[in-house]
Amino acid sequence: MTPFQLNDPGSSFQDLLSSSQPDLILNRIDAKGAFSEGQNILKTVPHGTTILSLRYQEGVIICGDRRATEGYTISERRIEKVYKTDETSAIAISGAAGPCIEMTRLFQVELEHYEKLEGHLLSLEGKANKLAQMIKANLPMAMQGLVVIPIYAGYDLKRKTGRIFKFDVAGGRYEEREYYATGSGGRDAKGTLKRMFKPNLSRDEAIRVALEAIYDAAEADVATGGPDMLRGIFPNVMVMSKKGVMDVPDEDVQAIYEEILERLREGQ
Repeated sequence: MTPFQLNDPGSSFQDLLSSSQPDLILNRIDAKGAFSEGQNILKTVPHGTTILSLRYQEGVIICGDRRATEGYTISERRIEKVYKTDETSAIAISGAAGPCIEMTRLFQVELEHYEKLEGHLLSLEGKANKLAQMIKANLPMAMQGLVVIPIYAGYDLKRKTGRIFKFDVAGGRYEEREYYATGSGGRDAKGTLKRMFKPNLSRDEAIRVALEAIYDAAEADVATGGPDMLRGIFPNVMVMSKKGVMDVPDEDVQAIYEEILERLREGQ
């Protein structure tokens, strides 16, 4: 067994960086003027967690929980992880919250600028390529732990179908045909999506599948926030079709979760 296998950091990029290249991690100067490990400062950076997307009969759904964490602490219960980028697409963010939100806002401005400059919309694939370039430009910060991993989804006006794009930390862009989930609870969400997804889901069926996937991820992953009935906090859901991008109201999300919880109480 190799030394690396004995100290396997698992799936955490930050743990891998800490064990193999600690000199690349951000450092800071404490109150006494001494350097302290950057890993400590990265633990104070809020991180968005579970996001997902799936296709349905008329388009595509994108969804994200509302929790952000700082290490083992909940830093924010109401963070927005799903954003409309233009009239046909939306983005969901996971990773270091600050860089994620900054990249999203810049991406929105870039698309608006292109539309005004050229007089027409950039193709959905062109938008995904632009986002991939922005993620690649963030690679130096990602190597220090400030990772940005979004999901980009939208309705393709040319192909007349919903499309889902995923990315890696180096800006690689890949298309998923049915569904995708990422973030700390991504694996658990994928398990639910795999079990419940079927071709040609209706809009309401697809929303229910997305919300069940978030719920199951929250049950298994402490960094993922499920429905908070007490505070009235629910996952963000957006629907994209030929009609445009539409938010699913919290009232509708709450009603679906009430049905899910009632079913669980009855042991079904």
